[in-house]
Amino acid sequence: MRDVSIIGIGQTPVAEHWGTSIRDLAAEAAQAALDDAGLQKVEALYVGNMLAGELSHQEHLGALIADFIGLRGVEAARIEAADASGGAALRQGYLAVASGAVDLALVIGVEKFTDVVGNYRLGALTTSMDADYESAQGATPIALAALIMRRYMYEFGVEAGDFAGFSINAHANGALNPRAMYRNRLRPESFARAPVVAPPVTLFDAAPEGDGAAALVLTTTERAVDLVPAPVRIAASAVATDALAVHERSDPLFLSAANISAGRAYEQAKIGPQDIDLFELHDAFTILAVMTLEACGFAEQGTGYRLGNEAGIGLKGSIPISTFGGLKARGHAGGATGVYQAVELVLQLRGKAGDNQVPDARIGMAQNLGGMGGTAITHILRTIG
Repeated sequence: MRDVSIIGIGQTPVAEHWGTSIRDLAAEAAQAALDDAGLQKVEALYVGNMLAGELSHQEHLGALIADFIGLRGVEAARIEAADASGGAALRQGYLAVASGAVDLALVIGVEKFTDVVGNYRLGALTTSMDADYESAQGATPIALAALIMRRYMYEFGVEAGDFAGFSINAHANGALNPRAMYRNRLRPESFARAPVVAPPVTLFDAAPEGDGAAALVLTTTERAVDLVPAPVRIAASAVATDALAVHERSDPLFLSAANISAGRAYEQAKIGPQDIDLFELHDAFTILAVMTLEACGFAEQGTGYRLGNEAGIGLKGSIPISTFGGLKARGHAGGATGVYQAVELVLQLRGKAGDNQVPDARIGMAQNLGGMGGTAITHILRTIG
């Protein structure tokens, strides 16, 4: 297998892009990434997307976007793994280059959530769950998050307010990110007064859905060092799965797929959690952020919430997370989320994160979850030299 590096990045703001189509969003991010890499063409295109068929009535995104951005004729495919579709697309691009099948790959994550509202969007989101045993019984993603959070609070003696630090941190970082969907800072008293959505999950425990696209250009590390001044190497790429239905898991309070995926990534990169300088995790709900930190070795089970209260997750903390606002403040762009995470890591490792910069960042990890953790895709990126 060949070493693979990222040589180009691009992204759109996450927002309600009412007047922009899914192909236009993808094209904006793709062109920015190609320009960043100093290229006009690639050999393959992998598009991460969650719900284009359901919400945009467009399943055949690979050919659509390839044609629209001037790449007609290249290998192109849409990659789907629910919310982890962006991470899955990056994984496919990585494998294509690492295997020698292609030398240059473009990875795009794109989603259009806000053209539909209310029950229609909520119904689409439930397709990431077990249709027979969860959604058919009336469960929704936020309802499952509420059940998990309630059980976590009961088992470990945690109060709802103990989760506040995760949202406060995300909004503090999002306020510095010009591409974030929400740039307002969040005070502890505001978190405490938030409307309840599904007890105990409140409005500030759940990430907002938004439209957006992000893109990456991949090539071999050998070639990358000759093409751009600061390529970022993909040191590890790993995927794992768990039971899709939460009630089928041996421990619903432990993200087994996240644990396995991170473990495989640590082994590939020959490092441990203590070596990670920052972690872009999948904070679709605050309870998922807490459980991810525990599953990935940053805290013992039942104690992850303390990192938020101790400021350990801030830009200068022991394990900075959601450094550009995460899903909570940057916005949850569905199948684009995993690619946004990688773009943000590259900015950090290049030292180009501006006000969001983590000091001396050299190794970063991104983990993209599908649904309530049925799929977990982990990438570790590091500077070269």
